[in-house]
Amino acid sequence: MSAAGVVPLIERKKNGGELSRDEIAGLLRGYVAGEVPDYQVSAWMMAVLWRGMTEAETLAMTRAMVASGRELEWEGIGRPTVDKHSTGGVGDKTSIVLVPLMAAAGAAFVKMSGRGLGHTGGTLDKLEAIPGFRVEIPLDEMRRQVERVGAALVGQSPELVPADGKLYALRDVTATVDSVPLIASSIMSKKLAGGARSIVLDVKWGSGAFMTTLDEARTLARMLVRIGEGAGRRTRAVLSSMREPLGRAVGNALEVREAIDTLHGRGPADLWALTLELGAHQLLLSGLARDADEARATLTRLRDGGEGARKLAELIQAQHGDPRVVDDPSILASAPVVVAMEMEGDGARWVAEADARAIGDAALVLGAGRRKKGDPIDPAVGIVLRARIGDRVEPGQPLADVHARTEAEARQAIEALRAAFVLSPEPVAAPSDAYEVIGE
Repeated sequence: MSAAGVVPLIERKKNGGELSRDEIAGLLRGYVAGEVPDYQVSAWMMAVLWRGMTEAETLAMTRAMVASGRELEWEGIGRPTVDKHSTGGVGDKTSIVLVPLMAAAGAAFVKMSGRGLGHTGGTLDKLEAIPGFRVEIPLDEMRRQVERVGAALVGQSPELVPADGKLYALRDVTATVDSVPLIASSIMSKKLAGGARSIVLDVKWGSGAFMTTLDEARTLARMLVRIGEGAGRRTRAVLSSMREPLGRAVGNALEVREAIDTLHGRGPADLWALTLELGAHQLLLSGLARDADEARATLTRLRDGGEGARKLAELIQAQHGDPRVVDDPSILASAPVVVAMEMEGDGARWVAEADARAIGDAALVLGAGRRKKGDPIDPAVGIVLRARIGDRVEPGQPLADVHARTEAEARQAIEALRAAFVLSPEPVAAPSDAYEVIGE
């Protein structure tokens, strides 16, 4: 498509009109090929932000993005193929627990993940806290690993959906990141290109999530599910809260340690509850369980019997990491300074808020995340919560432990961290573990 041919498409979308599948495909092909300039695609995306896209347009855009690169094919793998995506949050290490459990259950799980940016953590950064772990694997080698181990935890291959990389960079500098159709097509293009037949989506809402309200998350979840189903994939979305961090650990090595603890049956209850929920839907969609009770029993048995932990060690070894970490997490990097942030004031209080965004920002102060792409990350530093929403605390009792390189950095993080906690003189109920499910 020529630059001249794009002008009517921008004009039509600006006026609220609908583009055809062929028009959207031509626009994206031209952009990836360098025939359509950035400024025209920027104008079109701003029109999409204001006017939206129909369901047919969003599916057409997703398919056109998939067609811009290679699509993985798992025919003959001998296992049902599953995938999972989280819309991001603070302390979310679910994939490190779920992937080995699903592989132990008989699924083929190819999890392509990203890196953290801002207050949200990235699975790749967490995995690289494991000594030697390699996240960049050629696609052919990855397939052999999945055939042998049943799973891979890797970075996004540049051969898959190159259109997404170009569009996302442009959205980032044109204030069009928060367009729901553009978000949905970005997420689902990568899931469809990954080739899995069953997809479970963890759509988060709350202060630490991209979607801050339940209604916003519900809107995105419905669109994601419709795209997946429209492309012939069994798709389900689970809405989960990100009012406070998931689990207690925030920071890369700390989160890996917590994920390993969870596979050994001693992790935080909320992390296991979400893992169980997502895994149960994956087992059901892939035909590996007949009902929810059987699915949950299978995952619990694989955890309690040690199969999940052994599968994680096998996966780590396959990707050149040190598998001893599964039995000895002390191998992971640790910060030289640990300072407790204690409750101040008089009389008992209850934790009313442990704001996920503010806690993520405090971890960013320590170097646990990056403010811009390419920034280095310190795998050892972070925060471990000692009190959660609904907990009763006394003066002098630790609310959190700050793991830092220096005393000065710890104190700076504590100053930021205090804003995350709101204490009440009256009892506060702990958050519910109930999840809303969309799809099938």
